[in-house]
Amino acid sequence: LLLRVIISSTEARRVQLPEVPESVDSLIRILQERLQLQGPFFLQFEDPDFGNALCNLSEISELPSERAVLHIQWSRSSLHETNSLSSISSLDTACLDSSEASSHSPTVSVQRYLRTASEWPLPFPIPTLSFDVELKLRRGNETYEKTKIGIDVTRDIKMEVLDKIVQAVFYIKAYPDNQEIESIASALISKYPCLKEPGKGKGYEGWLISIKNKLNNYRAKLRMAGCNEVSVNRKRKDDGNPFTLKKAKRGEVNHIPEHPCNHTDTSLEEQILSLVEETKKARRNIAAISVKMELTFSLRRKEVVQEQPMIVDVQERWPALFYQEQICEEFFRITNKDLLGVFMTAIDMYTPKLLKLYRARKGAFGQDMDALLERLDERVSSISVYSVPAALEGLPVFLRENPTELFKKCKETEDGTKGVSVGILYVMEDNTQTTSPMIQNIAVVLEEVVVPDPSTALAYLFGLLYALNFSYPKNLK
Repeated sequence: LLLRVIISSTEARRVQLPEVPESVDSLIRILQERLQLQGPFFLQFEDPDFGNALCNLSEISELPSERAVLHIQWSRSSLHETNSLSSISSLDTACLDSSEASSHSPTVSVQRYLRTASEWPLPFPIPTLSFDVELKLRRGNETYEKTKIGIDVTRDIKMEVLDKIVQAVFYIKAYPDNQEIESIASALISKYPCLKEPGKGKGYEGWLISIKNKLNNYRAKLRMAGCNEVSVNRKRKDDGNPFTLKKAKRGEVNHIPEHPCNHTDTSLEEQILSLVEETKKARRNIAAISVKMELTFSLRRKEVVQEQPMIVDVQERWPALFYQEQICEEFFRITNKDLLGVFMTAIDMYTPKLLKLYRARKGAFGQDMDALLERLDERVSSISVYSVPAALEGLPVFLRENPTELFKKCKETEDGTKGVSVGILYVMEDNTQTTSPMIQNIAVVLEEVVVPDPSTALAYLFGLLYALNFSYPKNLK
């Protein structure tokens, strides 16, 4: 079954299934997994019996055979309301005042100022142009099919095309790389062949340069307008230091978003004070904490990226950020990916392959790998439980690094945080009579500060690196 899935007015994806799903619910689950969609939605399909008019998909048998066009309709009551690219600009803001935000539960809190597309769309969806330009290009395409001669691109056509493209690009990503920009130029001449440049080459080299220049000019305009996301990336020289340039890491879609409308630094500071007070209570209101963390996200990112505070300072000002559930939420706000879901799925996929690789080449890695595999083999009754930790602990050994650089061990009576920039700390039982002491606790350590001990420590460490804009040590692959 071949599907064209229209996620929004500017994004459509091609999905091929080996067989027709058993039910509509099964199809929705497959689409959520394949396209990494977050939040509830229902499906509509283009019915060929009624001139491709949209109909709600209630039975899988209603789908046209072999190929179909599906439209995703997002539920308005979802926390992450929509993944459509029409509402993911970091300049699009939600009109939530502080009283509304504090009274709403997190299941209905919607903030449109955050981007919600975690992947660069391929092919890039060229936005709809003004009616007159669309008409000229349509006639140009018809002529190009017959004569293979492109149209004369006037200044008004070029400005309209570039203006619409750069706005659509910024909705997805502020700083696309060269390959992503090339995908835009390629998609442009695919949609409008009459814009293809004559001569040898790919036919879009000139458009490629124009798009890059237009993006630079557009970011300059946003910088002058006070957009935080591009202002933080300006070249600057402070106290005699060389120029620094900070851009979003790979995978970050919300590097420094704008504040929600009706909110300023002052109003968000009031939310922070009430948030800190809530964390001090014996019986914390988790729902209220989630709402306030969502509301103050823009100010938190601004502080973390621009001021680069110490971890102890972040813990004091944002204690809720280090709760396990908030680490996952913050990672989702930054990357639009489910931290534990993606991490554990990858672990389940790669653990058997990694262990097989370790065993096949264990002689090349000395005693560390032998000891690791021997400990795993001793736990025959619960080998499935210990296989994931073994696969992770074997990675630095396999990459010929010192495993103690990442995985630290100390006894209960010792302080194992001294000098640790980034690491996973295993607290072992203080028993000298056993050759293999048991692990009593596991903690994430950042800048000698112990973060609460989650069981999936490495996943939470990864989430914290993003939440705190922390640089992973170069000596730890």
